[in-house]
Amino acid sequence: MLQLSATFDLQQDVVSSIFKKEATVGRIKEYSGIVDTRILNIERDGGVLYSWKGTTGTTRIGKYDPNTRQNKLLYTFDKQVCVSSCSLNKEETLLAVSLAQRTRTEERLRPVSKCLTLLIEIHPINNTKVLKAVDCRVRVQFIHPDTERDSVLESHLLLVAEDGYVEQLHVMLVRQEGYRVEKAVLKCVQFCHDHNCETLFELELELPSNPFTCMRFVNLGFDHHQETQHEREEMRMVVITNKTGSMCVCYSQPACADQEIKYTIVLVHRGCSKTFSVALDGTPSPCSTDLLPLFIPIGYYVVVYLSGHLLHCINTRQQELLCHSLFLSGVDAELGVLGSDSVVLSLPESSLLDLNTGRMFTVDLNPSFLMDLLHCSHSRPDAQRLAALHCLLLYMGPNAALQLKIIDWICDNVMPFDTFDQIQEFILASLYRLIYKKCLSLDEVLPYSSVFEKKKVPEGLDQVPGVTCTTELHAEPVFKGKARSLQGFWEELQWSTEKMKYFEAVPNPRYRTSQNLPDWTKLLTTLKSENKKASNYLRHIEENTKQVLSMVDSWNLDQKVVPLFQEEDSQQRALIGLMVDKLREHLNRHLPRLGKKKIDVLVVNYVAKLLELIRRMLESVWLKYKLGPLVLCLKQQGSSAEWAVFHVMCRILEATKTLCLPLPPGYHTLLSVLGVRCLPRHTFLQYVDHGVLQLTETFVSRLMTDLDNSDANEELKFSVLKRLPERMEQRICHLWDHPISSACISRDYVRGLLEKHAKTKGSMFMERDEPGFRPEFLPLTFLTKILLDVEDRALNPFEEQENVDARFVEETALKQTLILLGFQDK
Repeated sequence: MLQLSATFDLQQDVVSSIFKKEATVGRIKEYSGIVDTRILNIERDGGVLYSWKGTTGTTRIGKYDPNTRQNKLLYTFDKQVCVSSCSLNKEETLLAVSLAQRTRTEERLRPVSKCLTLLIEIHPINNTKVLKAVDCRVRVQFIHPDTERDSVLESHLLLVAEDGYVEQLHVMLVRQEGYRVEKAVLKCVQFCHDHNCETLFELELELPSNPFTCMRFVNLGFDHHQETQHEREEMRMVVITNKTGSMCVCYSQPACADQEIKYTIVLVHRGCSKTFSVALDGTPSPCSTDLLPLFIPIGYYVVVYLSGHLLHCINTRQQELLCHSLFLSGVDAELGVLGSDSVVLSLPESSLLDLNTGRMFTVDLNPSFLMDLLHCSHSRPDAQRLAALHCLLLYMGPNAALQLKIIDWICDNVMPFDTFDQIQEFILASLYRLIYKKCLSLDEVLPYSSVFEKKKVPEGLDQVPGVTCTTELHAEPVFKGKARSLQGFWEELQWSTEKMKYFEAVPNPRYRTSQNLPDWTKLLTTLKSENKKASNYLRHIEENTKQVLSMVDSWNLDQKVVPLFQEEDSQQRALIGLMVDKLREHLNRHLPRLGKKKIDVLVVNYVAKLLELIRRMLESVWLKYKLGPLVLCLKQQGSSAEWAVFHVMCRILEATKTLCLPLPPGYHTLLSVLGVRCLPRHTFLQYVDHGVLQLTETFVSRLMTDLDNSDANEELKFSVLKRLPERMEQRICHLWDHPISSACISRDYVRGLLEKHAKTKGSMFMERDEPGFRPEFLPLTFLTKILLDVEDRALNPFEEQENVDARFVEETALKQTLILLGFQDK
């Protein structure tokens, strides 16, 4: 499930380098001369601080730079000491060290503190100052305030004692009194460059009584000299933050006697906490009380990992349903590079440290494993496949090769699953990925899964075998002091927590595209209306559409594989504009803080990305089945590959129609072309009658001009014509070179002209004598004279019918007569 990439190896990157340097000066001749090499701390810049003891009786501290992959000696103690904590300032001039002191036999009568904390000036002069000599362990850490200055005039040192005191020291050693951490209250303290510190945030936590018998400060280095009785952890707690303004407090306790483990994720930005209970597989272990999972941040997922038992990727932004968080157990929850006896610590930036081997790893989701989960359609539950699909689409990011594999999987599994529609999930999750980083509160107003479109969540998605989850509202966090006016993380976190109260109070804050269906039905009616007010509304909708399509046109469309965006599709253009209108209205109502301009840009971009996403889906399907330009020819029968593409396109149409999502202009024309090629004629007409295929003007025009007038084609054309709206039928008849279409054109022309003639008062038939006038058939002659007379009086009576006049009507009438009498073929 997880993919580990080694970034540091203590033996290869440090020990071998030390040996080479020491051997060149003749100090040591074999690796055994370098003993007890241990990692002490990982600094903010990624540098690794470590210590080692040599045969000369000294202890040395060095630094490994991951950028240059070079090692540097920082300081040498002239005797062997036990370094329990260490930190280096940004300028590499000061070294803070905590030494664990053990009482020797001859010194038992002298009082000796258990921990000695030193501040060592390593450049330019080795001055040393004792900061603390106490009977409890002290961790040291230089902190780096965010500043735009190139050089910092002072360094800030943080001292954290296991008895709960925290101190900050400024060099030149301006001391600030520490702050005690209250029981069951999480406090966040901001240390400022003006020598002050302030509590910005407090959160009450529902923790068991006396949860901490010992403390291990993961982010403040690693103490290899802890007392034996302190090595067993009764509880593990981690605080995880994200720049978008999310905060998670994760804690767990060892497995109970009944082999059940519980862990809690407090979603501060969501105002709730989730406690998961998982029954561990296998026989009860006598050491079950030592089983504590790791909490590993990966993007906005929190991975809960217990080797061989569980691996739970918890979605901290879409936490409502279990099916959007991936749960694995048994062999799926193994990380091969980590042994069963490994002592592993979770570090920031999605990293792990194996203290036994001295190796560090970056942690990432394994896309190959996730794709295998999708393909195991029979052995995996739907909830697991849905969670894997969301991991691939949301976390893995815009990866063209990966997206192609997912589309390929959709083609091979084109029918919807029992509990979810994979095409709908692909569209909504992909769109959500494009905007989720812009604002945390967009999670609550924009769709990311089609599951919420259902009236009731299917049971297969609401439950995960072996896992129970309880959700509770936690105490409201308290923001203090400067947190009210700070920007960045604290501002976003505060706004998110306040906004959650609003979302809980208002009905339906999440935008559901299917709710546009009533408005879409009204708009279809408006398209057929000639109401001036309706025309104004249509112009407004069309302006929205133009903004979207202009953005699509500006993207990479030069290599067009599929002929889309090349025609006027009035219905789809109207649906595009309607979606822009409704989504803009929804965001302005629920997130006015974003501002109208930002919302306008976001909405137009969202709808444009939707059209572009469907285009990419079609292009991938087109390339998968190796279709070429010949598929656009109506004269040939379709192949099996074209039938497969037609089937996928029908499923895309079904998925988008249910959600009331627009399609790129030209989609319906392309689908109808494939329908004519792949379906029997009567089946094609049934697809039209049931609304699956639409008779767009572009498609019908090509049908009339590309197909000859054989009996079968003539029957199809007549069947299509009678299904067209009257206005479109009149336009299409002009394109079909056929006596029947000519007769229809003539009748419409005569009817319109005579209606106009009847309304004209005082009009009289006037005799005319023109060359070439044929009086053989007096009724036709009389009608022709009337039409010629009205034509002379009318000013452009039928501009849209430039090739229709009285002569055309006369010729058509004569031809029809000859055909009826059997003197001429059609």
